[in-house]
Amino acid sequence: MIVNNSLDEVKKRDNALTIIKNLVETKGRSSLFDLTGLAGGFIASSSEISLLETYVGPAIFEDAIQEVGKEHMGGEKVLAVNRTSSGILATILSLVSKDSNVVHYLAELPAHPSIPRSCNLVGANYFETDVFEEFSIPNNTSLVVITGSTMDHKVIDEEEFKQIIEMAHAKDIPVMVDDASGARLRTVVFNQAKACDLGADIAITSTDKLMPGPRGGLMSGRAELIDEIKIKVNQFGLEAQPPAVLAMVNGIKNFKEENLIKSFKRKDELYKLLSLKFSNFKKSPTGVMIYPEGLSSEINVPHKLSDDDLAYVFSFILLRDYGIITIPPVSMPGASATIRFELSSSDAVNLDLNSLGKKIVSAFEKLQDIITNEEKCREIVFNS
Repeated sequence: MIVNNSLDEVKKRDNALTIIKNLVETKGRSSLFDLTGLAGGFIASSSEISLLETYVGPAIFEDAIQEVGKEHMGGEKVLAVNRTSSGILATILSLVSKDSNVVHYLAELPAHPSIPRSCNLVGANYFETDVFEEFSIPNNTSLVVITGSTMDHKVIDEEEFKQIIEMAHAKDIPVMVDDASGARLRTVVFNQAKACDLGADIAITSTDKLMPGPRGGLMSGRAELIDEIKIKVNQFGLEAQPPAVLAMVNGIKNFKEENLIKSFKRKDELYKLLSLKFSNFKKSPTGVMIYPEGLSSEINVPHKLSDDDLAYVFSFILLRDYGIITIPPVSMPGASATIRFELSSSDAVNLDLNSLGKKIVSAFEKLQDIITNEEKCREIVFNS
């Protein structure tokens, strides 16, 4: 294998960032096409930037994040954190006790790794399932978790969503919703209600996913639980700093539902183009994607690479040779190796899909040419 562990995942990400830096410096930002769906943004005026001081910033922007955050997420109170994973960690540190149970339902396994890792830190027992009929809440359960939209954008059925909340509340157990992308994907594309409006006690979203905000997390929910979690957030330095809070406020204000809806329609065009060459691309709600095992099925030459390694090499070729940023090269340890081409990003809005399709095909042909040379593949992932 090429990528064997978390350290390798960090190293490949460092290489990806170096490639991005070199492309920007030599060809300009316009040479890059961020199709991760996580492009985010940092919208701020010069007058706002002048207020980004340690204590002035929170004093100025706290009311604004409360106002726009509650409108976006629902709930009684919001809390800005430096990442969604930070909010998940703080919630579990606050609400989950050692040897208690945490049960998790999502549309498709696996869960985001921050959830089981946080449970492990507090010594809790963790269970997850994507089969609704198998979901149950055992005795001594301290928290029920629901994922609104998975890492690969599989969206939970709203009726199952409601039933699990009802099951938890019947036992007086709080419900946390990991709505990283779902806070927009579920509500805009699938016309579902906000997690808090469905009865969730805590919901958290990633403010760079499918919206023009910064890398960060925004929690919403019952005021007394937000206050309790805020203690842990402050104790461990997990709070969002003033620049991120400002960018969250402006990111929410500038979020345009029509961009998501437009990408929902354009995905069919891209899928049709790729289907002329490939058999294993799938539609996502706002683009197309190919799972590592699907990519492996497209290969017609013998090789010794794992499915995930194929996805890493392919995505690095896309980045290095065509400036197309997908999730596998830049992801954090534990993230899915599925390659998604999300059409909701600002880079994709006016992107010529015929040109994109040709670049994907060309990158695949290059992949087939080099996969028998494992050392060359390793070099592409770690030392491009």
